[in-house]
Amino acid sequence: GKFSKSRGVGVFGDMAKDTGIPADIWRFYLLYVRPEGQDSAFSWSDLMLKNNSELLNNLGNFINRAGMFVCKFFGGTVPNMVLTLDDKRLLARVTLELRQYHQLLEKVRWVA
Repeated sequence: GKFSKSRGVGVFGDMAKDTGIPADIWRFYLLYVRPEGQDSAFSWSDLMLKNNSELLNNLGNFINRAGMFVCKFFGGTVPNMVLTLDDKRLLARVTLELRQYHQLLEKVRWVA
């Protein structure tokens, strides 16, 4: 049913911690099913499905493909990169955006 703190319906922080499920799994799932304009529904089976199919299978497949690519084309060693000026500008911009993103996340954490 719908979560209700007053009625004790739902999975809350202390309950989530007691499950032994790592915090990163919870973060992934909660971000994945975050509401876009309506309430979202939680179910244990959906948590398991999203963790297994979206996180583990997709992430595992990505890591495996990257590793196979490195083995096939670079002899199992990631070659050193020579960054161009444009590469360095892009990295600086991405770094700035990530810092701002983290600052905003920290503000949300302390406000909530």
